[in-house]
Amino acid sequence: MERNRRSLFQGVVTSTKMDKTIVVTVSTKRNDPLYQKRVGYSSKLYAHDEHNEAKVGDTVTVMACRPLSRTKRFRLVSIDKKAVDLVKAEEAEKALETAEGIEEAVGEASGEVEE
Repeated sequence: MERNRRSLFQGVVTSTKMDKTIVVTVSTKRNDPLYQKRVGYSSKLYAHDEHNEAKVGDTVTVMACRPLSRTKRFRLVSIDKKAVDLVKAEEAEKALETAEGIEEAVGEASGEVEE
């Protein structure tokens, strides 16, 4: 397979539980042959992620390559769009609460007294 003729797919990372492997869900829509309605299809692709860069929710591009294992037939080319990290959102919310003094009021209402 020539490098410039390899198939590229864009999808969303759904799992990163394996080491150096990500699961990418690629969604497409096609016309149903009988009813002529748009129907959504999706497929799971297992891709090699050498540096464990991709996280769940990221939009990535994967490319076909030689078989790397029993299921892996793709490799990560690029991370197109990063997912919003919930950890960062929680940290920002906590910082706002401490700046406004809400955290102290909540602690006093629940029976916790700081001395």
